[in-house]
Amino acid sequence: MQTPKKIAVVGSGLVGTLLAIYLKKLGHTVHVYDRSPDIRKINFSGRSINLVLSDRGIKALKDVGLEDEVLGIGIPVEKRAIHTGVGTVNEQFYGKDGEVIYSLSRGLLNKKMVDLAEQAGVEFFFEQKVWDVDLTTATISIGETERGEWTTKDYDLTFGADGAFSRIRHRMQRQSMFNYSQEFLNIGYKELNIPANPDGTHKLNKNALHIWPRGNFMLMALANPNGSFTCTLFMPHDGENSFEDLKTTEQLVTFFAKHFPDTKEVIPNLVEDFFKNPTSYLVTMKCFPWTYSNKVALIGDACHAIVPFYGHGMNAGFEDITVLNQMIEQYGDDWANLLNDYENSRKPNTDAIAELSYRNFMEMSSKTADEKFLLQKKIEKWFSDKHPDKWMPLYSRVTFSLQPYSEALAIGDFQNKIMEKVLKIQDIEEKWNSEEVENLILENLKSAI
Repeated sequence: MQTPKKIAVVGSGLVGTLLAIYLKKLGHTVHVYDRSPDIRKINFSGRSINLVLSDRGIKALKDVGLEDEVLGIGIPVEKRAIHTGVGTVNEQFYGKDGEVIYSLSRGLLNKKMVDLAEQAGVEFFFEQKVWDVDLTTATISIGETERGEWTTKDYDLTFGADGAFSRIRHRMQRQSMFNYSQEFLNIGYKELNIPANPDGTHKLNKNALHIWPRGNFMLMALANPNGSFTCTLFMPHDGENSFEDLKTTEQLVTFFAKHFPDTKEVIPNLVEDFFKNPTSYLVTMKCFPWTYSNKVALIGDACHAIVPFYGHGMNAGFEDITVLNQMIEQYGDDWANLLNDYENSRKPNTDAIAELSYRNFMEMSSKTADEKFLLQKKIEKWFSDKHPDKWMPLYSRVTFSLQPYSEALAIGDFQNKIMEKVLKIQDIEEKWNSEEVENLILENLKSAI
């Protein structure tokens, strides 16, 4: 066990609450601050994307005994259901039999995590705006406004888990040799809703991620336990087929009738939801360093916000906690070295998942409707089933393994080059599972040895 410290966690989101549980179980006094009201007392809706929990996130929960609590409010998702727009739905399984991700309502999960943290003995301070932190003492400053009167709270260590626009990171940015970048996509998103049937059942297959891919825009839907689906419309902010184009009810209804005709019966409140819910932005944020001495550290979106197209924002943040806990086990009370190794271990991997997430928008919005892409996935699954020791598809490496993201990205790029050669074989559509294809892949894999 470590020597007990008084630790502040700024941010009561998913990563902040799980981190607080870990630290409390290690014997520390843990206080969580958040500028927002207690999420359990407000109606959380209108600007969310359902979360998907996979192996990395599950490990972090399991290591602290919370796996069953969280999976109990999730829905297993085993495949993509690709709505082509011409009356057909193509299915694409994520992995081998039994490999699933879990759909989770962000609001429902966050409420659950706060409950679990309080049960563990973590103390929460809601509607408390943290504006600053002293990097040398970990003292935080709280006040109603940024330029008003502040009060200070003393801590031995402060963690910034306060998201992509973190105030703790903002303070760290004012030191020299701090690298920071943010890049907004021209793609925004808006939450829509598919309600449950009158009997409480789901209108669509609840065990699938439903995607309506349409090039530079797409619609997706993930199930909730109450029979509903949280839908997310991703579109450019401006230009052709954009949010800017959809200003009237007539424009919206015409657009959906043209591009998403099979949603008419399942999204009855399209017009109301579309014009009521805000259009939100997507940003990739990177920075370094993440820590200052043995006093202040960033975690989760506060140091590596990514776009949601691989479903790994939460999983990557939870994996931060797994790695941090491993460093705690290794270094004990040597917080300076354990935080240094934590940030250096995680930085290449969070950069890699940021890249993978950015790329996956193209896969989900365009390639899932492309015959060559679907054939490539079929070949990869066939070869992987035949030679599981020689080939694991990139998605499986990222989602169903604990292999570092950076390694998964590098191997995925190598495998894709092999598949580019395979797809150039004449009449590949007829001979995709032939000995010729198998031998070509095996031969090219030898160059990696």
